[in-house]
Amino acid sequence: MINVRHGGGGAVTMSFETLLVESTALTVSITINRPERANSINATLLRELNAALDEAERISTCRMILLRGGAGVFCTGMDFVEIAGESESQMAAADYMAILKRLASSPKTIVAVVDGKVMAGGVGLVAASDLVLATSRSVFSLSEALWGILPCCVVPFLIRRVGFQQAYAMTMTTRTLSVAEALNHHLVDEVTDELDEALRRLSLRLGRLTDETVVELKSYFQKMWMLTPEMEQTAVTEIGRLLNKPTVREGIANFVNAGRFPWEVSS
Repeated sequence: MINVRHGGGGAVTMSFETLLVESTALTVSITINRPERANSINATLLRELNAALDEAERISTCRMILLRGGAGVFCTGMDFVEIAGESESQMAAADYMAILKRLASSPKTIVAVVDGKVMAGGVGLVAASDLVLATSRSVFSLSEALWGILPCCVVPFLIRRVGFQQAYAMTMTTRTLSVAEALNHHLVDEVTDELDEALRRLSLRLGRLTDETVVELKSYFQKMWMLTPEMEQTAVTEIGRLLNKPTVREGIANFVNAGRFPWEVSS
């Protein structure tokens, strides 16, 4: 259940298990709030994020939906504890893919506000956002290949952001990008340690656009983009196949139960 508390000045706070959601007349701020699991993504978070977006999109005066993480960690991707206990991973992949599509097509402007570490599926949330602001301590990495899997659902949105070769290189090398590199590759739109001021300026600009214009803008640009139903299904099917490989499941289980990475040889 979503509890809504009305605060001073017309602000609204909605309570969730995995999110902190605060609303004012012009913005809705959705903060991933799973510090005990490094802000990783589980089924509850995906379900609640959909609910939070529902609420935000109903606010006619809202111009921006801010997607945030806790200080130091934006999002570290899928929760391995949950994945290790799942018998069917393709359903989780489909739910995650649906969230990325929703962020990319929301009638509101989605702004990822990054302050710290972004890994794996967290990169997908960033890449699917309309605009990305990041602080100087933010870093970005795709670590999936180290586990014998691929960022299948992330890649279409990452290619939209950074281009084919950079998405390919990030996937293959698994190396961490500094915020300066992320800015250079267009994964980030602005680097600033004065986030409030940057958001104030952005809000002024976006406030000049009508909802109708934003919807038409997004609709037009989506027609210029490559994501097709066939590509979407390929991504979901492939990540489901990889996550269900015995070697991959064993590697994830070893990490969850013993903290051992796949490339570490047991003595």
